[in-house]
Amino acid sequence: MSLDTGATIGILGGGQLGRMLAVAASRLGFRTHIFEPSANPPAADVAHAVTTAGYDDHAALRAFAAAVDVITYEFENIPTAALDVLEAERPIRPNRRALATSQDRIAEKDFLSGLGLRVAPYHAVNDAADLAEGLARIGAPAILKTTRLGYDGKGQARIMADADADSALAAMRGAPAVLEGFVSFSHEVSVIAARGLDGSVSAYDPGENVHRDGILHTTTIPARLTPGQRSDAVLMAAKILNTLDYVGVMGVELFVTADGLIVNEIAPRVHNSGHWTQNGCAVDQFEQHIRAVAGWPLGDGGRHSDVVMENLIGDDVLRVPDIAAERNAALHLYGKAEARPGRKMGHVNRVTRGAGDPRRS
Repeated sequence: MSLDTGATIGILGGGQLGRMLAVAASRLGFRTHIFEPSANPPAADVAHAVTTAGYDDHAALRAFAAAVDVITYEFENIPTAALDVLEAERPIRPNRRALATSQDRIAEKDFLSGLGLRVAPYHAVNDAADLAEGLARIGAPAILKTTRLGYDGKGQARIMADADADSALAAMRGAPAVLEGFVSFSHEVSVIAARGLDGSVSAYDPGENVHRDGILHTTTIPARLTPGQRSDAVLMAAKILNTLDYVGVMGVELFVTADGLIVNEIAPRVHNSGHWTQNGCAVDQFEQHIRAVAGWPLGDGGRHSDVVMENLIGDDVLRVPDIAAERNAALHLYGKAEARPGRKMGHVNRVTRGAGDPRRS
């Protein structure tokens, strides 16, 4: 059943993704209610209501659920006990299966490979013996990652030779980990795709990603892909969404190799590499997600412009006055008071070519 305008969408997490979801919801006539443990999150500036409480506060969770009509989220690492409390009161979209799959890197890779999709070679690591066995099977160079809670390059250690194994294992601080073999790839792309409550699927054009220090730096649209690769990327994303009976927007990161596409990871939420849609499409990823979780028809994912999205990290925010003076540069700032190294302060979408531009291919 679809929600009427005036309904309230609950969002777990009050960061920049929650902020942009709230803005998109308001454009469609919905109210939003943020649940966030920290005080004064970015999303609080634009939401109708905010609950400031921890995910272990079950009374606050129940009160939050009673005040909303559907619940979604802007990040994956929500405690299972909190989800149990919330789901007893209101539907959670995307569903619990999608969250459980993406919260654990081994579960994610098992799921993807079970669909017949290619992933990097991997091996579960809980101790030094597991790591030695994994290195014997996969070889170095490789990368050791915590199975849970890693993002933006955190919770990872490179192993360039067997001699690096001890220090890499120590960096995991006893947490369960997964050893992943390096993939020889030319570049990384991501597909932002959505699935509606009725099972319909809409995908945006794949974007080409460049990272710096483990954090996304730019996404360029269109990506360097053959027509066949572009079609394969979209079909892979659709297969994942349909198998999970997913509702909402998902980001699917892929490595482009000489032998085809390899899935790097999935994110069951709106995604940093999809920010370009705010200025390249009539319906951006945030509105698309709100449409999906509200049971509305999905919007057209077609692109009307080429875009280069650049993240503004830390002191990059000092460049805002200069960026604001650029032609065809659309600024999106997150309202964060303090710029710290590695902190995402905003992004800029530079529209490079439009549908009426004679340079457009």
